[in-house]
Amino acid sequence: MIRLPWPAVHWPTVRARPRADAGPLLLTAVVVAVVVLFAGAVPPLMRATADQAVRDAVRQAAEDATVRVHARWEPDDGPYGGRVRDPYLAETVSDLRGMAGDELDPDLRAVLRPPIATVTSSTLKITDGGIQRTFQLGYLGNDPAAGGGPGVTWLAGGAPRPAVPEAESRIEVPYGAPPWPVQVGLAKPVADTLNLGPGDRIPLVDQRRRTKHVVVSGVFAPTDRDDPAWRLAPWLLEPVAGVDGVGSTRFAGLLSADSLPDARLAFADEELDRTVWFALDPEVLTRDSAESVAANVVALKAASASSGVRDSSLRWETRLDAVLRDVRTRIAAANAQASVLLVGVLTVAILVLLLAADLLVRRRAMALTAARQRGATLPDLATELLVESVALALLAGAAGLGLVVAVASGISWRWAAPVILAAAVATPVLGTLTAARATRDRRVPANRTARRWVRRTGQLRRATLEVAVLAGAVAAFTTLHQRGILPPASTAPTGPGPGEDGGATLPASAPALGALVGALLLLRLLPLGTGLVLRRSLRSRRPLAVFGAARAAVTSARVLPVLVLVTSVALASFAFTLRATAVQGLAEGAWRTVGADARLDVNLADAAATTALAERVAAAPGVRQVVTAQVTDNARLVADSTLVTPRLVIVDARAFARLLAATPLPDGPQFDRLAVTGGAGGAVPALVRSADGGLRPGTRLELRRADGPAVQLAVVGTAPPVGDADDVVVVDAAAVAAAGVPVVPNTVWVTGPGAGRAVADRTLGADVLDREEVLAQRRTAPLSLGLLRLWWASITMLLAMGLLGLALGAAASAAQRWQTLTRLRTLGLRPVDARRVAVGELLPPVLVAAVGGPLLGVLLAALTLGPLALRLLTGQAVDPTAVLPWWQLGVLAVAPLAAVVVVVRVELAARRHRRLGEVLRAGEG
Repeated sequence: MIRLPWPAVHWPTVRARPRADAGPLLLTAVVVAVVVLFAGAVPPLMRATADQAVRDAVRQAAEDATVRVHARWEPDDGPYGGRVRDPYLAETVSDLRGMAGDELDPDLRAVLRPPIATVTSSTLKITDGGIQRTFQLGYLGNDPAAGGGPGVTWLAGGAPRPAVPEAESRIEVPYGAPPWPVQVGLAKPVADTLNLGPGDRIPLVDQRRRTKHVVVSGVFAPTDRDDPAWRLAPWLLEPVAGVDGVGSTRFAGLLSADSLPDARLAFADEELDRTVWFALDPEVLTRDSAESVAANVVALKAASASSGVRDSSLRWETRLDAVLRDVRTRIAAANAQASVLLVGVLTVAILVLLLAADLLVRRRAMALTAARQRGATLPDLATELLVESVALALLAGAAGLGLVVAVASGISWRWAAPVILAAAVATPVLGTLTAARATRDRRVPANRTARRWVRRTGQLRRATLEVAVLAGAVAAFTTLHQRGILPPASTAPTGPGPGEDGGATLPASAPALGALVGALLLLRLLPLGTGLVLRRSLRSRRPLAVFGAARAAVTSARVLPVLVLVTSVALASFAFTLRATAVQGLAEGAWRTVGADARLDVNLADAAATTALAERVAAAPGVRQVVTAQVTDNARLVADSTLVTPRLVIVDARAFARLLAATPLPDGPQFDRLAVTGGAGGAVPALVRSADGGLRPGTRLELRRADGPAVQLAVVGTAPPVGDADDVVVVDAAAVAAAGVPVVPNTVWVTGPGAGRAVADRTLGADVLDREEVLAQRRTAPLSLGLLRLWWASITMLLAMGLLGLALGAAASAAQRWQTLTRLRTLGLRPVDARRVAVGELLPPVLVAAVGGPLLGVLLAALTLGPLALRLLTGQAVDPTAVLPWWQLGVLAVAPLAAVVVVVRVELAARRHRRLGEVLRAGEG
């Protein structure tokens, strides 16, 4: 059995080497610490940002993020064929809250706020001869101890009372009895609009024209308008437009615990809905807990009773899983973007560490060769170098990780490990190879064929590495375009963090590998260019050109400096392009959401004064255009016997076309088709936009109305986007009015530099949406703000490491360069000429990086912009178009060129006091 001897480490040498090369080692340690800080901190910070994004999404989702449970009423049949009035009905509703809570999973119940029970009637019609008005009775049960509902202050009259004395509260009412009386309270805005007070009867009929006996008991004002219970039925506090169709207005009356039993008798079982609402508490949600919450919600919906079941089983409804799925998609996109940037930074960092190790080994080449000649074995030298490198890498890595703990709530070991590993093994490997090559006994073959074979073997090895990088880049780009940047795990409720991508590292590395391939291609072309310049300079009579071209031909043959320069500039340009595209995409998304510089959503009570309001805004200074429209979300239309609920926009087509033409929004070239009255078959012309393509030209639409015949719409073209709605129908206001549909504008679009100031008046009676404010909110949203900061940090890191690579590459060849230039001074070369020759020597690789790097970065952005799913972060409907930040790309091109001049001046200053005799004797510059 052969036993290999343990390496003999010469510890005095191990201790002496770091002191002799303190500068390069300190530089390596700084690079390791900074990159470890960046790579180790970004994933934890992204996880914290994802937690904030989940909370923000739940807050914005509002009702869509609530969990609802419906239950039919228990039979109230009496022994004599009638219906029995249950005076304890409010307690029954409260018991439903507890029953629903018991069915929730403990993990889900932990993130839900206390439930709120509601009882709502079917929609009734107010028969006062006015505009289309609907009415609903509602009971809110969020605080049983305080009487059932949220607190109110009675301004006139009092709380609704039972219709029968307490002694007769449990009576049986025949099915054919007259309408049972119900008392309700009205909020002051509702009472003022309806002109009703205590004791007045509200003229109401149901869908079957049956009269309802509803009496006003009093007028109230809410004690706390921010009480969560009011958000479930905002029409209890003020009229709300468009809830029950185009041109409709919903009013509501508040039931009390005493009048709730009367409402039960006044309506059939299917006309009175009882629901328990569970709202999420965003503050306790995290990315990880959201995953389990979504899974529990899906399981809850799967086990829910069918809507066709006629018993009192619980039926669960919620869009919370969809809300979490959407935010998961955005988080996955943000994490993918972060992974792309991290891979790029780590790629350049490893190249810089290899370049630093190459510089260090060049400085130690003579010492390593001498040690080898004195009898040191290669394992001995490798072990000595490994001890030094490991100690340095661990100390620098520990410093970087210590800073990570200070700035982030965790450490990403997976991303920090490659940097520490590269720093630990680069110098030992390169040092051992240098020592082995310097002391090997292989002679240069005298035979020309043998020398050619050796040269081609080296070329084949290099080509193999280049082909491997090319194959990796092709695989990465193919995967990226086939499946996109989002990992397969994105089907889960939440997205993975950087590095936890379920196999998305390969597509995320596409830009970095593409930059490497581009750098290798430029590296292949660089000798051709320097060789051509050298051949031309040999024909000139300028010796400076010859000296500079000759030195440039030698220096540009080095691989690592060119790779570092081109890759760093290309990836920085790529990041700049992505950032500029994202910023422009956010701006375009804000334009689409608002539709102009500002938008007013008029309150229902002031809807009749919309025209006057628009005229008032139009008279403000700085306002260029004002367009009014009636916008109805979830309008009820029938397309080929299928109910659709698009956003219906009734607007002056010509004015709207002029508005769009004055904004960056897509124009509406087909608006002239809406001006044609009496379309095909007397139908109203309409433009449509549909996410799934279900609405398209030629489709026949039918606008259903509760108080009149349906209106036929004929689709004659494609509508431009209006807000964030996926499905849009646009019709001309004059054509709709001619068809007998009353048009009450409730939206005002305003353009011009003074639009923000014009709508800032809070006495306008409308909700103001300022485009600048919307854009500011989106830029400061957790994911957007986190990525914008990460882009800047990555660009700074890439540019700094690129300049560092330039300095290291120059330092590696500085000794030979200044040795040659100093000797040329003996032939009459002036110092200013020496600087020019030095700049000419360093210029070709830098010029290639300055010109080819930005172009390569822009090309990478163009190839990957679609698969990177940037639209998910900007809020756009389609993939954004690449935006070129010209001045930023110009800075990236100029920075390396300026750095060359600085490097030459620093080198000249460092050697200014060296005597010429010392250089000639020692052979050093």
